[in-house]
Amino acid sequence: MNLTELARLLKVSPNFLREKLPALGFDIGLKAIKVDNQTARKILQQWPAFIRRQERQAEEARRQEASIQSARELSKSIKVDRLVTVRDFASLTGVPVNKILAELMKNGIFTSLNEKIDFETASIIGADLGIDVIANDKIDDDNQVDQSQKIQQVLDAENRADLSIRPPVVVVMGHVDHGKTKILDAIRNTNVMAGEAGGITQHIGAYQVERRGRLITFIDTPGHEAFTAMRNRGAKVADIAILVVAADDGVKPQTIEAYRIIEAAKIPFIVAINKIDKPDANIDKVKQELSNQLLLVPEDWGGKTICSPVSAKENKGIIELLDTLLLVADLNEDTLKANTEAAAIGTVVESRVDQGEGLVATVLVQNGTLRVGDNLSCNGFDYGRVRALKNHLGQNLSEVSPAMPAKIIGFKVAPAVGDIIEVGEGQKAKLKNFRPNVTDSIATSESDNDDGPRINLIIKSDTLGSGEAIESSISKMETQGVKVKIIFKGLGHVNESDISRALASKAQIIGFNVKAAPMAEEQARVSAVSLKSYKIIYDLLNDLKAQIQDMVKPEIRRVDLGKLKVLAVFRSEKKSMIVGCKVASGIVKRASLIEIWRGSELIGTGELSILKVGKEETDMLEEGVECGISYLGKPLIEIGDTLQVYQEEQIFRKVK
Repeated sequence: MNLTELARLLKVSPNFLREKLPALGFDIGLKAIKVDNQTARKILQQWPAFIRRQERQAEEARRQEASIQSARELSKSIKVDRLVTVRDFASLTGVPVNKILAELMKNGIFTSLNEKIDFETASIIGADLGIDVIANDKIDDDNQVDQSQKIQQVLDAENRADLSIRPPVVVVMGHVDHGKTKILDAIRNTNVMAGEAGGITQHIGAYQVERRGRLITFIDTPGHEAFTAMRNRGAKVADIAILVVAADDGVKPQTIEAYRIIEAAKIPFIVAINKIDKPDANIDKVKQELSNQLLLVPEDWGGKTICSPVSAKENKGIIELLDTLLLVADLNEDTLKANTEAAAIGTVVESRVDQGEGLVATVLVQNGTLRVGDNLSCNGFDYGRVRALKNHLGQNLSEVSPAMPAKIIGFKVAPAVGDIIEVGEGQKAKLKNFRPNVTDSIATSESDNDDGPRINLIIKSDTLGSGEAIESSISKMETQGVKVKIIFKGLGHVNESDISRALASKAQIIGFNVKAAPMAEEQARVSAVSLKSYKIIYDLLNDLKAQIQDMVKPEIRRVDLGKLKVLAVFRSEKKSMIVGCKVASGIVKRASLIEIWRGSELIGTGELSILKVGKEETDMLEEGVECGISYLGKPLIEIGDTLQVYQEEQIFRKVK
């Protein structure tokens, strides 16, 4: 049957029929002209029910949109408690419950109408619906304790008689490539705790070493400037800092940045002058720069700054560095105390999804003792139960004492880096800790609906810290008018849902230290979705900068060259003229643009295509020279006119 005839029987247009048939289960193609009679009969039988179903769905969508619009108009803002049931939240917003549940599912939260969501989740859903959700004044201040002060408050509340000395916690900072990681590796390899020989080191973000029968804990924070936020948090949990400066390179911008973080944290520190084995190493020059740029005067120069020369490559000075750390710890003994008998509390220094172990996090216990079987809570919410504890060698532990880092297996909700984890029962609620939908645009622009160049990104990373670092780095880019938007970020490997999301939002997928599932790779290839994986953040950022650079629109700048006075008109054609002129001022170049001025009035514009002196073509002429030109444009030039000659330059701004 002819498709036009079938459309006439159904009382619709052929194009409408072609568009709707795939939803009915008949994908005949957008260019089909005919359908076989059997298919036509099926379409005629099923069409009425299909149209009624479509109309019901459209009506339901209209009702929901009307409810949402009404809620937006009548209730610009609502107040909610720290916890609110989905049913109550829907009632407060005036939005149907099923719409609220759908919005929650879009954000990765699967819950029922009688379960509670936290304030942060409610505010995100409210923002998606155009409703301002604000905290109820009744929210208990005790539950909103500043996380950076919480542990100190716990320690201050302890009876001093119950406190005992704990190991110092050390964070290592410094400019990239100055050897921070090499120093950490040298310390780890030089000082292996008893029983660790032959163990395979696993990265858990922190580890302990032994020196003179005493333990020292090291926070292994990344050294790249992208991880500033993590270093900030690292400094907050640390007792002592090591500021690494290369003997052959001196003080650099990140050195200064790292020192400012240490200074703000108000913790003692040691300067490790690394790479003293290099031929161009100059320890005195480094000390001079420390004195001049940071006002840090070394001890041997009469100041108070301890400088420890080391060579991580040749393992020189590492033992002396550890001894110096113990000395600094002894001088600050009063701050290195904790109650081992109390309920454990500590800070998350790393968080990630492990394929075999699920949600895992490295927690540095700062007071109390953490044991297998303990319930975990954060901000008063239930986060899970300790199923297993492991050290950086993957060895199982039964308990973890103060200043000891351990990987915890058993989280039901992924904690964020810097979260305070406590032992105790928390309220059970659907939490949103790692927000997948990030709608903040990195580059500024007039509107989300503008037509300017843009890049939509989906970021999947191995850890929360990595995702945060990538987002922070992108936010610092000078995108030169190109709008970069992270529309989704999450943990774990790239899956088929990520590909579908990228396809729907015209986004690129960036994986950092994660892989793509085989089916996801195939789907990305078929759908032509850009999918790239990285292990080094420099490579990721450099590729993104290059892409932005290709999209940057050049700035057009006009450069006035000179003026021509028209002396004669030799020939006029439909779109061109040949005229005789004299260079009145400046210079004149071939392939320039021309403005025609008659007195003070602009008559028209065109192009100077050929420039001649006598019969010879030339590229440029100076003031006072008579010439002939070929003018391309509307033939408006008359004797006595002035021709303003100029060029336009394209200036490409470099993306940094």
